[in-house]
Amino acid sequence: MELRALSRLAAPAVAALLALTTGCTGDTVQGRPGASGLRDPYFPRAGNGGYQVDHYALDLDYDPADGQLHGTAVITARAEQALSSFNLDFSGLNVEGVTVQGEGARYNRTGNELTVRPAEDLEKGEVFRTEVDYSGKPKPLADPDGSKEGWITTEDGAVAVGEPLGSMTWFPGNHHPSDKAAYDITITVPRGYEAVSNGELRSRVEGTDGRTVFAWHSPEPMASYLATAAIGRYKVTTGRTPSGVGLYSAVAPGEDAAGGGPLGRLSEMVEWGSGRFGPYPFASAGAIVVPAGTLGYALETQGRPVYPGAPSEELVVHELAHQWFGDSVSPKSWKDMWLNEGFATYAEWLWAEDHGGPTAQEHFEAFRTGDTDVDQDADVDWAAFPPADPPGAQDISADPVYYRGAMVLHRIRQEVGDEKFFALVRGWAEDHRHKNASTADFTAYAEEKTGRDLKKVWDVWLYGRARPA
Repeated sequence: MELRALSRLAAPAVAALLALTTGCTGDTVQGRPGASGLRDPYFPRAGNGGYQVDHYALDLDYDPADGQLHGTAVITARAEQALSSFNLDFSGLNVEGVTVQGEGARYNRTGNELTVRPAEDLEKGEVFRTEVDYSGKPKPLADPDGSKEGWITTEDGAVAVGEPLGSMTWFPGNHHPSDKAAYDITITVPRGYEAVSNGELRSRVEGTDGRTVFAWHSPEPMASYLATAAIGRYKVTTGRTPSGVGLYSAVAPGEDAAGGGPLGRLSEMVEWGSGRFGPYPFASAGAIVVPAGTLGYALETQGRPVYPGAPSEELVVHELAHQWFGDSVSPKSWKDMWLNEGFATYAEWLWAEDHGGPTAQEHFEAFRTGDTDVDQDADVDWAAFPPADPPGAQDISADPVYYRGAMVLHRIRQEVGDEKFFALVRGWAEDHRHKNASTADFTAYAEEKTGRDLKKVWDVWLYGRARPA
C-alpha cells in the first residue's frame, strides 16, 4: 500500500438446541467451536481459528445500475481441530443460505462474524467444502486511520480493495494475512463493462442475455486483503515481458495517459525487479487504474495493483516491489507491516540508484537531515515510533513503517556490504516465496544469511524508541 482496502436445515427445536450445545455422538468426533478471531495484535477479531483455507471459488454477479451484488462463495478448507462450528468474517451483505459438505448448515450473524454449524462435526484433518449464497449492496469500511476500503463504487462501476479488513465486505472468508489460499473469481457484468481480478483471465464469454462472464484464476497462494474485483468501462492492454511474464492492465476512461506514462515501463520494471529480488513470483503482472479520487491510496492487489488515477514512476515501482515483499512473502500479523512497506520503499531508492537518480545512501542521509531536495518526503516524522512496533492499528501504514523501515534495510547494507546484503534480499524472497513471515523470522534470517551480529541495528533502528543518532 502507498499513502502518497441457503436455506436452513429444518429440525425440531429440541434437536436444534442439542446441536448447539453438544458435539455429535456415535461414529463422529466430539468437536468444539473454532475461535472467532486470531488475536492479531491490532485486529484481534480478524481471521478465525480451527481451520485453514486452501481455495476460494467466488461467483459474483454485479450490475452497476443498481449496485446489487449477488455472490456464491465456495470455500475449501482443512480442519485443524475437530469442529462443531466455525466462523467466517463477513460484513454487511445478506446471507441467503449455507451448506457444509453439501448438507444444509445452521448459521447466525453477530457483527462481522458468520458462525456456521455443520450438520455433522468435522474431524481434525478433514477437508471440507462450505458454500455461502449472499446478496445486497456492499458497503465500504473505514480503517482505523480514516481511509476507506472494501467494495467502493466508482462513476461507472466498482472496485474492491481489502487492506486490512475490507475483503469481508464482498465475500466471506478467513480474513487474516496468515491464511493464504488459491482463488478462482468469476464475475458477471453487463455487456460493455470489463471485470478485472487477480491472476490470469481464463475465459471471457459473451452471453445471450446481454451480460459478459469473466473467469480469473490465481493458483499461487494469496492473502485475502490482496484479492480484488474491478468493474468498469476500462481500456485493457496486454503483453508479455522478455522473460515471459504476462501483462494485463486496465485503465479507466480519462486516465488514458497512465498507459503511456510510467506504466509503459512496467515490463522493464518487472525485469529489473527480477534481477534485484529474484524471479517474479506470479504468472502475470499489470495494473488497474481507477478514476482519480476514487481512493486516497494505491494498493498492491496481487499481480495487479490498484492505482487512483495515473501513477508516478516511484509509485509503480513501490507497488511492483510488493509483489515480492508483501504478496509473495506475506506478513504473519499486521504488526509485521514494515516488512511490506520498508522493502517497497527501499525498492524505490534502489530503482533511483540504478537509473541515474539519488543513491540509496543519499536517500538515507536525506531523511536523517530532512533534505527535501533529495527526497520530497524527507521531512516527515520517520522516527515517531519503531517500525516493528506501531503504537496502534491506525499506525500500521504511518511514515515510520515506510521510511524508517527502509532505513533499517539500508543500515543492514551498511553493516554487511553490498554482496551480502543483496544475497540476503534475494534469499529472503526465494526462501519464503508464497509463505508468511514475521519480524522475528527476518531478524534471525538476516543474521544467519550474512553471518553478522546485527543486534545493534535491531535495538536502535528496528525497535528503538529514540530517534537513531
